[in-house]
Amino acid sequence: MPRITLLPHAILSPEGAVFEAKSGAFLCDALLRQGVALEHACEKACACATCHVVIREGFASLAPASSDEEDQLDRAWGLQATSRLACQVVIRGEDLVVELPRYTRNLAREAG
Repeated sequence: MPRITLLPHAILSPEGAVFEAKSGAFLCDALLRQGVALEHACEKACACATCHVVIREGFASLAPASSDEEDQLDRAWGLQATSRLACQVVIRGEDLVVELPRYTRNLAREAG
């Protein structure tokens, strides 16, 4: 199984995390299963950019972003060449190193 390395994030994962995820799973779901409260305001429908992540290693192993994902990424804070929406990233056989951006474009975060 591929290993996901989540770099430390001051609020969502201060220590970072390293875990295995099943090939074929969505990155957003894998992070949520690990207790990382990654925002996904559109309920993973590729209709917002709140689950924006930056793939630091393993980007080339991912399927290309769809035009819908690219359109949403245009609205993400801190967009980089290896930015993706976690709700659209299907984990393949390669390990990934993932960074959560400091900010999100979600104006209201729900408690919980």
